[in-house]
Amino acid sequence: MKEQVQQVLEKIRPSLKADGGDVELVDIVDGVVKVRLQGACAGCPMSQITLKNGIERILKQEIPEVKSVEPA
Repeated sequence: MKEQVQQVLEKIRPSLKADGGDVELVDIVDGVVKVRLQGACAGCPMSQITLKNGIERILKQEIPEVKSVEPA
């Protein structure tokens, strides 16, 4: 599953980098993906929206086993 998540994050990464940010996979426990937002995303007030409406939504679409995405 970790490999699948990494592949999906690679698809998302260009959008984040366009805004000066990035995402790092920290861990996966029981379908909960823990990520760390980096760069401009780390301090952005919209980061929770990016995390839930962007990263989590796409990961769930691509990998049904993903239950949620949380900040690490």
